[in-house]
Formats: sequence, structure tokens, C-alpha cells
Amino acid sequence: MASPILPGTGLGSGLDTGAIVKALVNADKAAKQGQIDRGTATNTASISGIGTLKSLMAAFNKAMKDLGSTTTPQFPGFAATSSDVKIVGVTANNSAVNGNYVVKVDNLATSSKVTSAAFAGGTTSPITADTLIITQGTSTYNLDIKPGATLQSVRDSINADTSLKGAGISANIVTDSFGSRLVLGSTTTGAGSDISVGSVSGSSELTIDGSTVVGESGGPAMTPTSAGSIGAVAIDAKFSIDGMALTSKSNTVDKAVSGLTLNLVATGTSTVTVASNNDGLKASIQKFVDAYNALANGITALTKPSLDDDGNLTVAAALTGDALPRSILSAIRGPLAETGAGDKLTVLAQLGITTDQKTGALSFDSSKFTSAMNDKKLGGEVQKMFVGDAGSNNGLLARMTKVIAPFTDAGGVLEQRTTSLNKTKTKLTNDQGALDRRIETLTAVLTKKYNDMDTLVGKLKATASNITSMFEAITAQQRNS
Repeated sequence: MASPILPGTGLGSGLDTGAIVKALVNADKAAKQGQIDRGTATNTASISGIGTLKSLMAAFNKAMKDLGSTTTPQFPGFAATSSDVKIVGVTANNSAVNGNYVVKVDNLATSSKVTSAAFAGGTTSPITADTLIITQGTSTYNLDIKPGATLQSVRDSINADTSLKGAGISANIVTDSFGSRLVLGSTTTGAGSDISVGSVSGSSELTIDGSTVVGESGGPAMTPTSAGSIGAVAIDAKFSIDGMALTSKSNTVDKAVSGLTLNLVATGTSTVTVASNNDGLKASIQKFVDAYNALANGITALTKPSLDDDGNLTVAAALTGDALPRSILSAIRGPLAETGAGDKLTVLAQLGITTDQKTGALSFDSSKFTSAMNDKKLGGEVQKMFVGDAGSNNGLLARMTKVIAPFTDAGGVLEQRTTSLNKTKTKLTNDQGALDRRIETLTAVLTKKYNDMDTLVGKLKATASNITSMFEAITAQQRNS
């Protein structure tokens, strides 16, 4: 809104009424405006600082979770490789032993897939109401077939049944030249896992004998009434390790060689090599140190003011004097000093990880790490120190995640601080609006008063001039008479 202050000299008084009003308004406004400006600057800096702090904490939290992943372990003491991963895949845990193993895969473990007889009417073929008895190995599952059921509704009922779904059994419909067939498959592999389908009545048109092989690859050619195992019955995997013949119901073998999990992929021969994972451990430990230092140094940058050449404060940092960053630093430093869950490896210093007393950041001495791996043979315990025992939260990474949770969780300290700062920002905006309105009103009032004064002075000057003229005229008449 345009200011009502009129610049220039008053016509009646000859005074610069605009300058007078402006000076009075500025004097009245200065204290409150200064308070709002200082509050806004501090609030803006704090909002920016808390935003940066939240980003630092989120990055640190993600790093801890990635390093502590159970699906892709980052701290295995041993590394296992396969000369041909298209035949055998391999992973090692901390109980592995250095060595080489020749693995020859003769055949893979297979699962059961069975088919019913063909229904010429297709997917809408009616199915007699009954109770199907689906058997796999020693497990039996009952499925009620309601009146009015069709081949498609039976398939849907099988796929919706939670017990069958939990057993890995599913169904679909395949249509060939003879009609539509109900086909059941399973994720369970190994001999004895063949699926059979019977019924309480003993006469269901969906009866399937899983021990009977149908289909050209393993039995007679398919006919409209063919029902049974497609291609071949389920079998165990057959393989050998260094010439020793072994079998497995699963293609994932975790008990044949101590500390190794073999994933049989195809028939053929591959050499598995197990060696100490020093390079991998070093890289993962460096990731931890880097993640910690990024957070610690970032917090320091948010709280440490800039100094001039004489050591005097020049510019305060975004969170200088704020207790929150110090609380976070104190929280994450706590787990570093705690004793780990290992037997021989209990403190980070054994791996060459120490705290810089001046900066609070971590230092990683690679020579001490190499000694711990080669001379003291601590590689197998590194994972336990960082990740902890299986199913526990006693690893360093889990403890780190736990101590920062009160700050980073939804509704936590950082979110509460952000909410409070935003409320303060809104209040400052409202205070500025109120001050602007008050100043506008004061300006209008003072301008009117000084304009009225100027008008009055002008009238008084005019009156005085008239009176003076009158007396001068009288004096002139008296002189001439």
C-alpha cells in the first residue's frame, strides 16, 4: 500500500512535514522491527541447520542398515568363489575354512508338476461337488468343492487356500488339443515331494496319481484321460564334492561343506575356492568409518562458528550454541566404547579403529587391521562385532541404529524441532504483518495531524497578513490627512 506521507515542505508552515512523520514512524518501529529481524534470521538459520542435520542422520541411518543387511552380508570373514557360477553358486560364512573343492553336479533336484485329465468344455467345465484331498509327501490338505464349481473356480480356490499357498502348491489351467487340464505345481523339490489328488468320495474327475508319469518326455503320449506327473517324478539332486557322492532334496546345499552354502544351478563341474576376505572386510570397515565421520564432521560444521585471523568470532554457524547436535554426537559415540559380542575381538581398536581426540572423527589404521587379520586371525569375528549374533541386536550397527532412533523416528526429536521452528516462523510472519499494519495506521494518523497543523498555520499566517495590511492602510490614511 502506498505511504500516506507527503514529501516536501508544508505550504502553510514551511516545515518538511513528510520528513518529520517519517522520523517519528521509524523511531517507533525500530525496536520491534529489530526484534523480528533478529528472530527471523535465527529461525531461518535453525530451519536450514535442522534440515541439514536430518539429511546427515538419514544418510548415516541408511549406511548402518546397508552394512547390517542380512541378505547381502558385508562382513563375512571368508570369501567363496566358483569357477563357473552358471553351474554352482557359493557363499561362505564365518565358520568356513580356506580351501578348494571340486563340485560335480549330475542332476538337479526337481519339483512335482501334475496334470488332471482333459475337460472338453474348457475352463467353464462343471466339477462335481466333493472334498479334494491333495497330498504331498506326508502332508495332506483338504479342499471343499462347492456345488456349481467349474474348472476355473477350483483353480482359484487352490490358489486362495492359505495352507496350500504356505506349502508352495499352486494351480493353473493349460489347454491342449484335447481340452483344458488343471495343472498343479510346487516349489518343494526332492524325491517324495510328488503331488497326488484324490477325493473323499473317491470318484472325483480331478483325481491325479502323482507317481504315474504322463507325457512324451517320460511316459506314453498324452490322451484325453491322461492324468499324472508331467515329464517325470520329483527327484533329489545328485552331486559330488571332491569325488564323494552326495544327494540333496534341495538345490541349495548348506550342510555338505562346513561354512559353505552351495547353490546348484546346472549340471557340470565347477571348482569352489574359499579364502580370507581381508579386502572385503577392509572395504566394509572403511564404509563404516566414512559414514560415521560424515555425520560427525557434518555436525561439527553446523555448530562451529567461523573465526578471523585473530581467533575472534565472525560468523556463527547454523546451530552454534544448540544442544541438540551435541546430544547426537554423544549418543553415537556411546556404542563405540562398548565391548562387542565377540570372543577374541571385542573392541574396535583391535581392528585399527581409533577416535581422534581433537576432532572426534574415527581413524582407520590399515596396518593394524592387516595384523589383526593375518597374525591374530580375527577375520571370522568381524561380522559378529558389527552385526552381532544371528537374531540379536548386540552388534555395533544395530546399537548405532538404536541410539539415533529417538532423533530420526517419526515424531522424534528432529521432527519435533522442525515443527517448533515452523510454528516460530509463522509467529514471526504474523508479528511482521501486525507491525506493518500498526505502522501504516500510525503513519496515516501522524500525516493527518501534521497536514492539519500545516493548514492551520497557513490560515493563521493569512489572518496575520490581513491584519497587518489593515493596520498599514490605517497608518497611511492618518499620514495623508
